[in-house]
Amino acid sequence: MIEIHPLTPDRWDDFETLFGKNGACAGCWCTWWRMGQSEWLAKKGDGTKQKMRAIVKKGPPPGLLAYVGDEAVGWCALAPREDYPRLCRSKILAPVDDAPVWSVTCFFVRRDWRRRGVTVALLKEAAHWVATRGGSLLEGYPTDTDKEQPAAFVYHGLLGAFRRAGFREVARRSKSRPIVRKKAAAR
Repeated sequence: MIEIHPLTPDRWDDFETLFGKNGACAGCWCTWWRMGQSEWLAKKGDGTKQKMRAIVKKGPPPGLLAYVGDEAVGWCALAPREDYPRLCRSKILAPVDDAPVWSVTCFFVRRDWRRRGVTVALLKEAAHWVATRGGSLLEGYPTDTDKEQPAAFVYHGLLGAFRRAGFREVARRSKSRPIVRKKAAAR
């Protein structure tokens, strides 16, 4: 059974273990959307790890961890859209309207737990978690492709997982990058 918990300072070691010494994807530590290109390149690796650790220490939690037993097997980055400067500058993923949204920007699922529903479980819990934080809309930016892709290229999640979690497409400015939404709802 998959359990979901916010990434708080007491869960940092689980996050670090999940991401491994390389920081999940080439030293990103899930900071790519939170920094400009030059800052991200300059800090990539240990610097981005320290940036994420500071975000976790300061709070609020920057995302959710999926657990099976005592082991973290998945991650989903989640915050109000304005917390992601790079997302705010994107033309393809520009705001659909003036509605305040929380954005799901990244996923990382441990290799042995991929294709087992971890991403869908994270997305469903994200909608509940956002509601407890006063948010009303959750937005994602998945990859839509019919081709098999390496995990490093689908860190935004796949459209099928978002659909299975109850998201619906609200805009598409690129063939492979729809914008999807789901209403946040408490249990």
